[in-house]
Amino acid sequence: MDQARAKTFATRMSGAYVEAMVTLMVDLGYRTGLFDALATGPATSAELAERTDLSERHVREWLGSIAGAGITDYDADTGRHTLPPEHAMFLCGDSPTNLAASAGMITSLAPHVGEVARTFREGGGLPYAVYRPEFTTVMDQSGRRKYTNLLVSHYLPLAEGLPARLEQGARALDLGCGTGHTTNLLAGAFPTSTFLGVDIADDAITLARAEAERLDLDNVDYALHDIRTIAEHDDRFAEPFDVVFGFDVIHDQVDPVGVLAGIRSSLADDGFFFCYDIAAHSALEDNLDNPRAALIYGISTLHCMQVSLAHEGAGLGTAWGQELATEMFRDAGFSRVDIRPLDLDPMNQVYVCRP
Repeated sequence: MDQARAKTFATRMSGAYVEAMVTLMVDLGYRTGLFDALATGPATSAELAERTDLSERHVREWLGSIAGAGITDYDADTGRHTLPPEHAMFLCGDSPTNLAASAGMITSLAPHVGEVARTFREGGGLPYAVYRPEFTTVMDQSGRRKYTNLLVSHYLPLAEGLPARLEQGARALDLGCGTGHTTNLLAGAFPTSTFLGVDIADDAITLARAEAERLDLDNVDYALHDIRTIAEHDDRFAEPFDVVFGFDVIHDQVDPVGVLAGIRSSLADDGFFFCYDIAAHSALEDNLDNPRAALIYGISTLHCMQVSLAHEGAGLGTAWGQELATEMFRDAGFSRVDIRPLDLDPMNQVYVCRP
């Protein structure tokens, strides 16, 4: 027994539980607007409660936790908490640097741990419907700022020729579009192109249509379908698409091989498949130096693998990795697969696939 190693690990585990609680407090601060309010200036618990119209007693206890975590600076003489600008940039506002919304991913998955434990004993998984409607909102919030600020200006140019194709006027499909924010952003940026968003979640499609209406977009439409079978039931698939988009959608499919084959068959021979997915390798040993490895595999254990195995699917998981992804894209009929890293979004990468 290496006593020093044991002590180090015990300290690390205690720290993990502390950080887990901090994650919950960050989610609370995001949901209640406390971080944005505190960013406007130092405040006591009473002053911050007044700014946010929240209960002072609850705000006071929350401030104790985030001060203990070093998120705020506390002045004992005045009783005021200050949110430093170096911290505020990662907790407030509409910038893609705001990481507070991502805390909701953890808090939304935590209540399912008991059900997931059952699948360890019995096999199978939990269907997607179990995670809704909260997961719909979590996915929207965790990605909304990134897509708003980076999709058109930074992500799309990684696919050489794609922005020009959309400017000229193209038929585009967004598979697994969720709340449609990506679809609507693209439709607004490229008014000469037409966009079809498809998702299996009715609550997500309702939100997508509502946003499109608010933005007065007339070149976007939505369909409530399972993307495995939509081509069999929707005549909008009669003509090939010039572009197919997939944002974090392939790795949790029940039948990813069938979905990729469907994407290829629905795509024009000179078209683009633009796939945004997790930046990971397929072999565990190649991911161990990734500081996000525990998060990637954990999300997969609690959700992505689950929703596939619930229907006796492939269970690729979040860390299917670029090696397996490239092989599957090629097997589906894409002769060229380019992997593009995202400097401003290092947890993800883009695959640009061409027939």
